[in-house]
Amino acid sequence: MDSKKMDIVMDVKVQVTVQLGTAQLPMKEIVELSPGAQIQLQQNAKDPVSLLVNGKLIALGEVVVIDDRFGLKITEIVDSIG
Repeated sequence: MDSKKMDIVMDVKVQVTVQLGTAQLPMKEIVELSPGAQIQLQQNAKDPVSLLVNGKLIALGEVVVIDDRFGLKITEIVDSIG
């Protein structure tokens, strides 16, 4: 693909998501959630978090704090983006 064609897609916005972990809960527990409730994720604290672009896993990383905001330090690019 030539550079001019690539320029067209470079400004297309995509949804970027950092996924800390997941949990499966019965609907009964979901409707009973209230402020202060805690949900245990199916991920260990030291496991890498996932970086998804439009729902597709593209990288793994570590959560960092930058100027009182959360960020992601990428540690691995996923080999197979397909």
